[in-house]
Amino acid sequence: MEPSPPRPIVLAAVAHPDDIEFMMAGTLLLLRDAGAELHFWNLGSGDCGTTTLPRDEIIRLRRGEAQASAALAGATLHPPLFDDFRIFYDEPSLRRVAAVVRAIRPTLVLTHSPEDYMEDHQNTARLLVTAAFSRAAPNFPTEPPAPPYDSPVALYHALPHGLKDGLRRPVPPDFCVNISPVMARKRALLACHRSQQAWLDATQGMSSYLDSMTAMSREAGALSGRYEFAEGWRRHSHLGFAAADYDPLCALLPGHTHLLPS
Repeated sequence: MEPSPPRPIVLAAVAHPDDIEFMMAGTLLLLRDAGAELHFWNLGSGDCGTTTLPRDEIIRLRRGEAQASAALAGATLHPPLFDDFRIFYDEPSLRRVAAVVRAIRPTLVLTHSPEDYMEDHQNTARLLVTAAFSRAAPNFPTEPPAPPYDSPVALYHALPHGLKDGLRRPVPPDFCVNISPVMARKRALLACHRSQQAWLDATQGMSSYLDSMTAMSREAGALSGRYEFAEGWRRHSHLGFAAADYDPLCALLPGHTHLLPS
C-alpha cells in the first residue's frame, strides 16, 4: 500500500489581526475543507487598532480575537513579531520572518498584494516573498537559527483592501475563488474581531465592518463574472520557488476557481 501524499500546509501571513478574515478567509476555509493544514500569522500586534484603549489592553484583546478566529477555522495561530506601523522591509525583520517560514515549511503562502493602500501590507508581502525565496539558502542566517529546506512553495497575493492600490487604481485578479458556499463561515471569522467595529467606523468610514467585507466579496464575485461572492488572487512568479506548473491552490480547489482572461 502506497503512503498517502503529504498534507498541504498553508501559511496565511498578513500585517494585522482581521486582514486574513477580510481578504482571504473564504479561500482558507475551502482549503481546510480540502484537507490542508492551516497556519494563521499576523505579523503586527494590532496595537494601533484603537482610538480609546491603552496599548497593552488592545494587544491582549486583539490577540484573543485572533485566537478565536483561528480556532473556529481549525488553524494554528502564530504570534506577531512587530507592532503596527513598524513592519519594515529590512534585514533584521527578514531574518525573523524567514525563521518562521522555515519552521512551518509551507506548501502555499497567501499574503497581501504588493500594491495596497498601506505600507504595513506592502512590506508584509515583500518580507514573505523574500523569506520564501531564501528558504533553501543555508548562507542566509535566520533569527533564531532555523535549518533551510528546499521543497517547492507557491505564493499567492490577495487583492488589496478595497480592491484598489494606494493610487485608487483597480487591481485585477488572475483568478477568482468562489467563496459563496463558505460566506457565512467567513463572516463568522471576521465577527470574532469585535474590537474593530469602532476603530473602522472612526478611521475608515466603515459603518459595519461585516457589511463592508461582504460588499468587497460581492464586488470580487462580480469581477469573476460567475460567482456571487469571491476572493481574487494573483499567483507570484514561480522562479526560485517551484516548477512553472506548480499551482497547488487551484489544484486543491478545482471546482471553486475561475481563471480570468489576461
